Amino acid sequence: MPKAVTAEDLLKEELSAVKVRKAKGSKNITSGIANIAATFNNTIVSITDAKGNVISWSSAGKCNFRGSRKSTAYAAQVVAQDAARNAMAHGLKEVQIRVSGPGLGRDSAIRGLQAIGLEISSIIDVTPVPHNGCRPRKRRRV
Repeated sequence: MPKAVTAEDLLKEELSAVKVRKAKGSKNITSGIANIAATFNNTIVSITDAKGNVISWSSAGKCNFRGSRKSTAYAAQVVAQDAARNAMAHGLKEVQIRVSGPGLGRDSAIRGLQAIGLEISSIIDVTPVPHNGCRPRKRRRV
């Protein structure tokens, strides 16, 4: 009797199927910075080199999530993996993560980068915190 295929086996198969192909005009960058902007409505991941020049980027809209699906944790994971795949084609292996914003996609985007095989050197929260600056918007009444 054949062994039942589990979700874990499928995931390993999928990750092994992802071959790192060299991109045209490859930049040959081994380490970089992954900037994750997680808002309540969207998640944007841009991967840059040490100087801040963008290597690859992705957002929930670019990955064909529309409307309220853009703000989910799953969308953030897919976005992070998409950006990482493109950056790994340029030779990226190690990243420093800078997370900004209060959205649902913060943790799952980090997990997505980890799952695809990037080595994470540090995680920094760079969310801007006001020292009682601008007046906040009015509370929603539903």
